[in-house]
Amino acid sequence: MPTRILHVSDLHVGARADAAVEGELEELVERTSPELVVASGDLTHRGRREQHERAAGYLKRLGVAVLAVPGNHDIPYTLPARVSSPWREFERQWETTEPIHATETLHVVGVNSVRPWRHQSGGVGDDQLVRVAERLAAAAPTALRVVALHHQLIGAPWRTRKRPVARRTHVLARLVDCGAELIVGGHIHQCAVSARHEFEVLSADAASAVVAVAPGLGQPRPHRRGEARGCVVYAVDEEGLQVESWIRDDERWAVVARRTFPRGSFAS
Repeated sequence: MPTRILHVSDLHVGARADAAVEGELEELVERTSPELVVASGDLTHRGRREQHERAAGYLKRLGVAVLAVPGNHDIPYTLPARVSSPWREFERQWETTEPIHATETLHVVGVNSVRPWRHQSGGVGDDQLVRVAERLAAAAPTALRVVALHHQLIGAPWRTRKRPVARRTHVLARLVDCGAELIVGGHIHQCAVSARHEFEVLSADAASAVVAVAPGLGQPRPHRRGEARGCVVYAVDEEGLQVESWIRDDERWAVVARRTFPRGSFAS
């Protein structure tokens, strides 16, 4: 049986009817039976304590392990708290902004890409990349090595003004070089998936890696074109990784795309 990850992002709790989102997530967890839920930031809309409490409450009630990283909406919007204690409310619920989930089948490393002095764009420092390399090196031999952050590393299908991670090429290259097989993010409220061999000229024996962005589950801008509400489900076994895009309309969940990628290299 494959091991599954349910990837949710941009819930924006406080911007819409949270009870509906909670019920929708419960239904999807029941249908997909994930080992882990990855929540890649913007769990709240304004970073307030009550919003963090509500978001963490219904994620933790799903009955599945949750790995959460912060988004740019998860920190205070006003000074001095934005710079003096940006992570206080997030860490009150999740303990750390850079968590790890390690089992024999999954090894997931969270990275905090939020920079309090920037409103939209984010970054990953070289010290963080060193920590990611050290943490991925500790993975079990057959575990899928995953890196989760908020800001996107690939572009959106529709036009967006949201900038990706600063030094994107450098960050992506370092993550792949240190063994990441799957790199997931959010931020742009649109789904995008690409494999390393689709964007980089490589020999057949180069290790594969998949970069994915989840659509937003919350919808603070419901009339913006290109912002379908949904999640991504990853299913992994020793041979490959399957990526499913699940989209929610007013009444139901539906799989609208399914892609399969090999693990390791094409030459293996």
